[in-house]
Amino acid sequence: MNTTASYSQRPLVDSFGRHVTYLRVSVTDRCDFRCTYCMSEDMVFLPKSEVLSFEEIREVIGAFVRRGVRKVRLTGGEPLVRRDIIKLIEAISADHLATGQIDELTLTTNGSQLAKHAVRLVELGMKRINVSLDTLDADKFAAITRRGRLDQVLDGIRAAREAGLAVKLNMVAIKGVNENEIVPMMEWAHSNGMELTLIEEMPLGEVSADRSDTHLSLRTVRDRLAERYTLTPIAKRTGGPARYMQIAETSGTIGFITPLSHNFCESCNRVRLTCTGQLYMCLGQDDKVDLRAAMRDSGPAGLDAALDRAMILKPKGHDFVIERRSAPAVERHMSVTGG
Repeated sequence: MNTTASYSQRPLVDSFGRHVTYLRVSVTDRCDFRCTYCMSEDMVFLPKSEVLSFEEIREVIGAFVRRGVRKVRLTGGEPLVRRDIIKLIEAISADHLATGQIDELTLTTNGSQLAKHAVRLVELGMKRINVSLDTLDADKFAAITRRGRLDQVLDGIRAAREAGLAVKLNMVAIKGVNENEIVPMMEWAHSNGMELTLIEEMPLGEVSADRSDTHLSLRTVRDRLAERYTLTPIAKRTGGPARYMQIAETSGTIGFITPLSHNFCESCNRVRLTCTGQLYMCLGQDDKVDLRAAMRDSGPAGLDAALDRAMILKPKGHDFVIERRSAPAVERHMSVTGG
């Protein structure tokens, strides 16, 4: 690994004056589920030779941290299915979390492997995680994930909470599939001390269904909730795009991520690194910068130059649209960029 002395320490500021302080790192494109809105049924995964090594991931994270990134989130695919992933988390924790260089190291997971790893994650300094969970109905869970094993996920969530991790559930709202479960999910989450964030389905990659049939506007969901509950906007921020409300009747919070019904790009502070070293400045755009090539060809100076180029290319926003028979906004699946 290159020494840190050659790295720049200039803040990462894009052309619109937004400071990038949040890095999402996909450590693998593989997953043990095949969620219908995230992957095609017959996904072809990358050969391991194309995936960044742990050392390369540490190198890139180090460059970002020295340029002002304060939060790192590990994603996938499913990050906890990558072999020896705990060794990478140990290294990132020692490099940056224990030294105070970053404020938070966290991950987004489907929960299937949490029972095995929750205690160690807490020991390494993780305080909260996001768990993707779209339904509490076992049959519906099997249909959405094309795999099932809801009990394994619920056991993982339980283990995470018992270990001391704060858990936020991410639920993709799907018309005609789980829209009637939003209230039960919220009440279950709040009764168990967890937050819930609702997410609009995003037009990323070809999937089996026509997304115009399944898109559910969260404006509609929020209006429905307001008929039954007292919703109060709060200033809570976690570094991501969610906007939060307090539910008086449950004493819990609910978040809304609305890339279609309300563009949240004006305060975007994040970029996404794929497991092959491609840096995407926007989830809804195809522009990318090859950090792996820059790092391998030109070392620290090349990596810094690539980060500067990325800031110039970071767009003002995305333009997600879901219409019948329309092509996805981008060809890559959600699992490629990282959830």
